Amino acid sequence: MRRGGPIFAGRPGVRGGGTEASPESLGLVLPYFRRHAPRIFCGFLALITVDFLQLVIPRIIKLAVDSLQDGTATGSKLLEYGLYIVALAVLIALLRFLWRSMLLGFSRLLETDLRNRMYSHILTLDRPFFERRTAGEIMALATNDLSSVQLAAGMGLVAFVDAVFMGLAAIAFMAYIDPKLTLIAIAPMPLLALLTRILSSRLHRRFRKVQEQFSSLTEFARSAFSNIRLIKAYNQERPHCEEFGRMGETYVRDNLRLAVVYGTLFPISGLVANTSMLLVLFFGGRMTINGVITAGDFVAFINYLFLMTWPMMAMGWVADLFQRGITSLGRIGSLLSERPSFKDPPAPPPPSPLKGDIEIRHLSFHYPHQKEEALRDISVEIRAGQFLGIVGRTGAGKTTLCHLLSRLYPVAPGTVFFDGRDVNSLSIQAVRGSIAYVPQQVTLFSDTISYNISMGNPLATRDQVEAAARAAAIHDEIMSMKDGYETRIGERGVKLSGGQRQRLAIARALLADRPIVIIDDGLSAVDTETEHVIIRSIAAYLAGRTCIVVSHRVAPLADAHEILVLEEGRVVARGRHQELLSRSPFYSTIYRQQTSSG
Repeated sequence: MRRGGPIFAGRPGVRGGGTEASPESLGLVLPYFRRHAPRIFCGFLALITVDFLQLVIPRIIKLAVDSLQDGTATGSKLLEYGLYIVALAVLIALLRFLWRSMLLGFSRLLETDLRNRMYSHILTLDRPFFERRTAGEIMALATNDLSSVQLAAGMGLVAFVDAVFMGLAAIAFMAYIDPKLTLIAIAPMPLLALLTRILSSRLHRRFRKVQEQFSSLTEFARSAFSNIRLIKAYNQERPHCEEFGRMGETYVRDNLRLAVVYGTLFPISGLVANTSMLLVLFFGGRMTINGVITAGDFVAFINYLFLMTWPMMAMGWVADLFQRGITSLGRIGSLLSERPSFKDPPAPPPPSPLKGDIEIRHLSFHYPHQKEEALRDISVEIRAGQFLGIVGRTGAGKTTLCHLLSRLYPVAPGTVFFDGRDVNSLSIQAVRGSIAYVPQQVTLFSDTISYNISMGNPLATRDQVEAAARAAAIHDEIMSMKDGYETRIGERGVKLSGGQRQRLAIARALLADRPIVIIDDGLSAVDTETEHVIIRSIAAYLAGRTCIVVSHRVAPLADAHEILVLEEGRVVARGRHQELLSRSPFYSTIYRQQTSSG
């Protein structure tokens, strides 16, 4: 049964559960904070020290202004004040470099570790997961969302601590000068806090929508580029451009709606800060004229207010960074919470190559998203070293059976046995490590031909690689290429024909040297004569190995020890080639049609 996704995507939606941040998703980053606690402590110590030194500078300025006002200032004394300020500025610069390297460096380490964790986790997931989630969505999580988490854990956290400490310290220094004037200065601040609270929830919802739309946009572009030949063959360039343009417009529109919220926070923050400055200039100026505070106090107070302006304005930015980070962390947490459909048994035997005996007992199976069974009561015994052929119409269940034997989907206990042991009692590594699988849809990497052939056996020598390629009848074509086995074949082997890709996959399976070989219609793109040549040439490799070959052509299966004929998920006939010619109308009809047309 041939199964696969659409050739190219339309508007893929975001699937796979909610994306709200939860204590579990926030717990993803806590171990990293504990692991790098000394680094974070040193970074924040340097940051707070910088803030404290900045608060000292207005005190020096106050002394200088007061000395000028009361006439006690001298050139040497003013120079001394200036040198103090220069020394503090140099120390502040050094400490700023330290906290940036410590804290922002930590955020990059967090980003790297999370990305590696995501990649490793994705590799553990099985086929049902990739049927629910698109590659574009996963790519968006590993780029945009991870970047948002990094910014929140880096600059967002720094800005929050800096704003809180600097704001409270500045208020304390201002209160030391005059408590009444301080209350006047901070009077507009509750308005900013209220506005931030109101806008935070909108910021969260709109940013999540932007990230989801970015996932759709990424998946659409990825799918189009992967299938560019088909798009060109059907003259679909303009429709795809128009659809991509519409998706881009939606993405921009969602970003603009987000920018409305984001853009509201900064102007309001600036308005609050400037309102505080206006109040201080009015009331503080009158207090200075009346002699309540000195001119130096007034200048110092203005400097402290400037220092407090940053915390007030930063609150909107910090709220935005945290909301983005929390939303993205929830999406990443949703991915990391995914689990494979099946797991290794609690105490599996040590991984070891299987001999190749396979037994299927009353196996039935249906895909999670389908009600109708793809396989119905399949029973067959395959001895080690046996050659089993499988034929049937499209949708008969041939590929499904290959998928189940390769452990791409879970099976019920007591239905599939390898070497007499229930497949569910064996580790997935033991089963997959004993099978060389050639699927219908060949997968090749954007690397060299040599790498693609030796992927299952990276220690293979060049002679072994070439021998496998000769057996797959692809060696001469490889040598005719400019760089031979070092030719880079492009994404998914775009530089090769369908038949060449299939033969590379056959060579890969042969070189893997595993006791079980499953070829699922892996020669459909080559002509009948070439198919016969390949079947004969790989016989030496398959000797002593269990070989299961699915084919729409019956002639290559003539030498099979047994052939299964599948129809609507059931075995409707079985036997050797000559037996089926006389007993199976479907088999004999297909054979006559193929031989008469060939």
